[in-house]
Amino acid sequence: MGKAEFIAMMAMLMALNALAIDIMLPALQQIGEALKVEDVNQRQFIVSSYLFGFGFAQLLYGPISDRFGRRMPMIFGLSLYIICALAIVAIPSFGGLLALRFIQGAGAASTRVITVSIVRDVFGGRAMAEVMSLIMMVFMIVPIIAPGTGQLIMLGGDWHLIFLFIGVMGMAILAWMMIRLPETLSPNDVRPLTFSSIIGGFRIVLTNRIALCYTIAATFIFGALFGFINSAQQVYVGIYGLGPWFPVAFAAVAAFMSLASFINAKLVGRFGMRRLSHASLLAFIVINALWLFVQLVGPQPMPFLLFISFFGLAMFMFGWIGANFNSLAMEPLGHVAGTASSVLGFMSTVGGAAIGAVIGQAFNGTALPMVAGFCSVSFVGLLFVLIAEKGKLFQAHNPRV
Repeated sequence: MGKAEFIAMMAMLMALNALAIDIMLPALQQIGEALKVEDVNQRQFIVSSYLFGFGFAQLLYGPISDRFGRRMPMIFGLSLYIICALAIVAIPSFGGLLALRFIQGAGAASTRVITVSIVRDVFGGRAMAEVMSLIMMVFMIVPIIAPGTGQLIMLGGDWHLIFLFIGVMGMAILAWMMIRLPETLSPNDVRPLTFSSIIGGFRIVLTNRIALCYTIAATFIFGALFGFINSAQQVYVGIYGLGPWFPVAFAAVAAFMSLASFINAKLVGRFGMRRLSHASLLAFIVINALWLFVQLVGPQPMPFLLFISFFGLAMFMFGWIGANFNSLAMEPLGHVAGTASSVLGFMSTVGGAAIGAVIGQAFNGTALPMVAGFCSVSFVGLLFVLIAEKGKLFQAHNPRV
């Protein structure tokens, strides 16, 4: 497989998660009405239940993929994802939908853990960061087009067709992966699947200061993103009345993140992950602080053009932070890549989903809870980066990173 096809496949595998979340955002109101959900904030659980299943299951896929290889666990997880998507089409209750979403997220967890493990199997250092940035650039195409796709699907039917579409896309990507992706786990890196080996792998990950602190920092930053995703429909439609233009606004912000990933891929080899991610984190803090100040003292609601400008700039910096923080966390753990990806993914997803749920449930008819959440998590992220780097930013530990 050539590098271009490898990047495209890894991006599409990871993008199944974005597809399962973003494509249904325009349908949350219709789903809530169809399944008789009276509290509008409870509709956010359609996103949160998926994220929690996605997060917890990651603890399993890492050790399993370190023992049995990358292909078979990925095939199992994708199959579970597809089955749940198709089953939701016939589900009659909101509780049943949430249960299937949790299981679907558990299946999708294989794509996050094993995809990162595959990339780490093949690349390291700045090369891994460059490839991950290109993967994120392609991956971000899905959030750009997914809400609009969901809106178009509902023009031809109701929300059930969205889940049917998710299932069909999952089947297409599963077939591509089964035909073209070889096993990437080296026989020398196979780890026994025993309780002691799993605990030992977790101990290696959790006692590595750099890996742990960068993961905690990423967890808080991702929490802000999940908080926005949970309340995006309420902000764009409820506050700003965008209606059918909601997918366009969502896509515009996602485009900023995709552009940032593309630029990061071009610059990371020259400047290194630390310099780029530390600079973008500081800029993220400044943007969010100004955003919160204007939100507090300016007109209510904030003019939409000003709101989307602040948000786009913040997400541009987020695009630089995300890929580099993940690569920095994985860099010292190549010998336990599957377990490392599992533990780090669990922490960032479950922790981020919990933080995002708090931000989303705080929605009070204004954008203030979301903006305050962005500002708060950025300072916490900086704190843990400083702990990881012993108080010194921008210092490359070796020429590769």
